[in-house]
Amino acid sequence: MLYAIIAKDREGSSSRRAEARPAHLARLERLRSKGHLVLAGPFPAIDCEEPGEAGFTGSLIIAEFDSLEEAEAWANADPYVSANVYEQVTVKPFRRVIP
Repeated sequence: MLYAIIAKDREGSSSRRAEARPAHLARLERLRSKGHLVLAGPFPAIDCEEPGEAGFTGSLIIAEFDSLEEAEAWANADPYVSANVYEQVTVKPFRRVIP
């Protein structure tokens, strides 16, 4: 089943996000290489592709896991969690309708 992982960044965590980004992206790449990643990306703090110093306010990942528990465990082991970037992580079942 698909799951949406919705994360909210802690205020002032931009430098920690930048430091943890390579490990975060490598982990997403491993998920993608297994064919389980549908999409992933950050929420810009402003209406702009590259928000510069405004940074990001969180992330969205939609991926396939065998269970909600597996999705939650995967989300909670993210480098952004251990780097204290994320203030809150929510994992919800997601049903793709279109496309």
